Amino acid sequence: MSRISRRTALKAAAGFAAPFVFRHFATASPSETVLHASFGADGMAWSDIGSLTASPNLKLVAVAEIDQGRLGKVKKQFPDCRIYSDFRELLDKEKDLQSVNVSTPDHMHAPIGMTAMQRGLHVYGQKPLAQSIYEARRLAEVAAEKKLITQMGIQIHSHAEHKQVVKLIHDGAIGKVKEVHSWSGKTWGDTSPRPTKTDPVPAGLNWDLWLGVAAERPFIGGKYYHPENWRKRLDFGTGTFGDMGCHILDPVFGALGVGNPLSIRSELPGPNDYNWSLDVQVKYVFPGTQYTTETVGLTWYNGKALPPKDIQELVGRKLNDQGSIYIGTEGVMYSPYIASPILLPAEKYKDYKMPAMKGNDHYLQFVEAVRGNGTTSAPFSYSGPLTEMVLLGCLATRFPKTDLKWDTKAIKFTNVEDANRFVRKTYRKGWEVTGL
Repeated sequence: MSRISRRTALKAAAGFAAPFVFRHFATASPSETVLHASFGADGMAWSDIGSLTASPNLKLVAVAEIDQGRLGKVKKQFPDCRIYSDFRELLDKEKDLQSVNVSTPDHMHAPIGMTAMQRGLHVYGQKPLAQSIYEARRLAEVAAEKKLITQMGIQIHSHAEHKQVVKLIHDGAIGKVKEVHSWSGKTWGDTSPRPTKTDPVPAGLNWDLWLGVAAERPFIGGKYYHPENWRKRLDFGTGTFGDMGCHILDPVFGALGVGNPLSIRSELPGPNDYNWSLDVQVKYVFPGTQYTTETVGLTWYNGKALPPKDIQELVGRKLNDQGSIYIGTEGVMYSPYIASPILLPAEKYKDYKMPAMKGNDHYLQFVEAVRGNGTTSAPFSYSGPLTEMVLLGCLATRFPKTDLKWDTKAIKFTNVEDANRFVRKTYRKGWEVTGL
């Protein structure tokens, strides 16, 4: 059972037929060129830089990176790019920017994105849009108030297969949707306690800036935090659910037209004091929409957790490592991640004409929208509520075997007061952010 890597997904979503290369054009007219900055220089940020600068109408002029050892690619490819360590200094000094991408660990998505928006900048924000429900709500609100162009980095949203899933549900191909089961085989979690050791901070890494809004703590080496395993840690990432839920549940969210749920329930052991859990099973119950029955259930699984055997048997084949099964009143749709959906039973749908959809480039869509040409398909007005939905599930894992009742207008749980302390984060002193 093969797994689709993040980089493979990026290439597939962008629709590159040729090998992935950077194209940076300095010939565009200044009046047409979007002056852009990146928060982050390697890893996901490097992929985002490459995809955004594929446009001849965007110029990377500045980068903020807390680890000087991760600047080599940027310096080689963009020798004129100005380099900063502190994102706040970049925003204070770069007066001519129009847009930015926020491609850092999850805990800094909202603080950096909000600070940029407060300066009137258009934002391409990596998923999950924020690490807390309150942050996601505020980012969407401020983007709307300031009329900014925004896009969340769920590039599969613009892929043809994603659009086909949404179209099939909206066309009623399987009738009204009764329930959905979605999963990812990834295991961004850790059942171990945090090591008690303290390691020397590597040369070139500004540990204080890396921590950002998070509480101070000693550095731990062995890639425990930086640069690879922060996703597993409660204070910095959102586990597999937050990481892949924003991708895999995006077509579910868009196709069903749901908002926030009536209730959420986690069935498996939750995180320890430091890390997200490896295996997750969370069920949402949503009020019905025009595409669903009176209420509709959505169950998320990750790690070793999978849909029950009777649900898997509806597909009639071994499940892909990531995907969704939509169960309707008239049929079933199996949607492997980044692959064409399949209508079942096969005999019933053998003559069904599948809708032909055209994908487009999620990144270049953002660039052109900033230039006044068209709109983005995953603005914060859409991706903010999507992120809230996903983060509600992450939060629910902290309260196993508990039905959490959610009031989306009041942005609070109505039956478990203790759960409300995780709706909003507390930033450490000196790192307060206007608007959050």
